Amino acid sequence: MEKLTPEELLKKLEACKQQALDLSLDEDLSVAVMNLISLEEHFFFTGAKTGKPSYYDLLDQTRTMRKELLAKLVKNPEGEVWCISKHLLAATMRLLEVGTKYMGQNKKTEAADLFAKAYTLYSLFWALNLNMIDVSAVKQIDERQLNKTDTKKSVLDRIGDLVKKIINCCIE
Repeated sequence: MEKLTPEELLKKLEACKQQALDLSLDEDLSVAVMNLISLEEHFFFTGAKTGKPSYYDLLDQTRTMRKELLAKLVKNPEGEVWCISKHLLAATMRLLEVGTKYMGQNKKTEAADLFAKAYTLYSLFWALNLNMIDVSAVKQIDERQLNKTDTKKSVLDRIGDLVKKIINCCIE
């Protein structure tokens, strides 16, 4: 990825805001990949708990499918972008699961916190895979440079705000 100055990053993000992207298919695919990652986890734990190796065979088949589908989303896996992307989706899914359980326990504040964190990670997945950010430059950006009027939000929160503005999953 190219190294961007903070000003260049802002210009790139502003240009993205001018056009809504229809990612409905890719968003659906990303949720499917999240579920496949969860299935891999469940096949592992079930195999370990039952001592039946056939669950590990199912894990392997599921992993093969997940890798194939993730490749449709992660088109330029520079460095560890592939693994970062997989773990961003996995963490998103797990936070959604725990948040949903909190909702069932009427712990709405805890659920909302986890849902917000899940969305932040999901936004980072898209920002990374739409080449909106240069990961090597992120640590060099002073948080106040992205939006001088909102110093309470982190860089990740501001990226999430931008992803909301540029991605429209409802375009037909």
